[in-house]
Amino acid sequence: MTRANVVADLRERPREGRGSPIARAALLAYLLLIIYASWYPFTGWRDSGLPLLTFMNLVKPRYWTGFDVTVNIVGYIPFGVLLVLSVYPRIRGVWAVLLAALVGVLVSGTMEAVQNFLPSRVPSNLDFITNAGGCFVGALLGAWWAPGLLDRSRLFQLRRRWFASYASQGLVLVALWPLAQIYPQSYLFGHGQVLPIISRWLSKWFDTDINLVAMLRPGATMTVEQYWLSETIITACGMTGAVLTFMCLVRRSAPRFMLMLTFVATALLFKTLSSSLLFRPDNAFVWITPGAEGGFIIGVIMLAGLVFAPQVAQRRLAVVSLVLSLIVLNSIPANPYFVSTLQGWVQGKFLNFNGAAQFLSLLWPFFALWFLLLPSHKLNRQEPRAPVPG
Repeated sequence: MTRANVVADLRERPREGRGSPIARAALLAYLLLIIYASWYPFTGWRDSGLPLLTFMNLVKPRYWTGFDVTVNIVGYIPFGVLLVLSVYPRIRGVWAVLLAALVGVLVSGTMEAVQNFLPSRVPSNLDFITNAGGCFVGALLGAWWAPGLLDRSRLFQLRRRWFASYASQGLVLVALWPLAQIYPQSYLFGHGQVLPIISRWLSKWFDTDINLVAMLRPGATMTVEQYWLSETIITACGMTGAVLTFMCLVRRSAPRFMLMLTFVATALLFKTLSSSLLFRPDNAFVWITPGAEGGFIIGVIMLAGLVFAPQVAQRRLAVVSLVLSLIVLNSIPANPYFVSTLQGWVQGKFLNFNGAAQFLSLLWPFFALWFLLLPSHKLNRQEPRAPVPG
């Protein structure tokens, strides 16, 4: 066997005994989502005068539904799975399950205790028990899956062949982009519209009407054509920036074009399903507008060539695309068509879920820019080459 074959064989062997950076990064991201969903909308903080642990009793809640119980259990199952995967292989088996269960109890209890200070939230013993129970179920699944998933799975082998060795945290970041499509947005792929929210915060803080968007465009009104052009730019740049961020993590030997199409198709699927669920089934494709169509076509044409560009160029173009999308998105008034569409949006039982989805929608491009602007050696290290047989 030649030295090149030996190197290739070593790269394809299972990595028994090593931890998973992806699992740890995903655990941190999921914990942030749990915090955001549990304490959303973060307004009206006050001391109710009740003991922090008053919810820990045996009194059955007066109002609860099977939907609430199911969501609480299912929502914490991934948390339990990720907890076990994050500590593997240092802690495994029964001890990993017990540790994850204890962390689940502490996290769930903390989320409920802090809700005592939020007038829009009501701490509940049922929420506490179901959340902790979901984490325990996830821990059992994680302990069962860990050896095959982290040591010898085909998924791990694909990860080694298709993605760079430094891609772990980046893969978690790009995996959140399709999920960010769930929250209703003014424009397709228009993430990061923070100025209206900051304007509302400042208006409440200073007890006066403050509109930062209007300050950027004093006295300016937008025509239908200008809205159409803005959406075209936002859609094209938002999609291009997200896909190129993904491509920065992909090896040159990977099926880049297929990965790009799958990535974008997954985002559109989440967008369609969320529009159908949050509004009405006949609004599943309400996001398809002339501006979105034009921006999508332009984005696909750009990416058809850029997915094969050098990673340094991809990283720089991703930064430019995301920054341009943020500038245009935060410098135009609210889309009146979108505002009218929101009238049919009833959050209801999805209040917590929508809070986490809004968190992703607002902050994803800023997290992506932070990742892309890390020191270049972290994103552009050369892949090791096999020695030439001799």
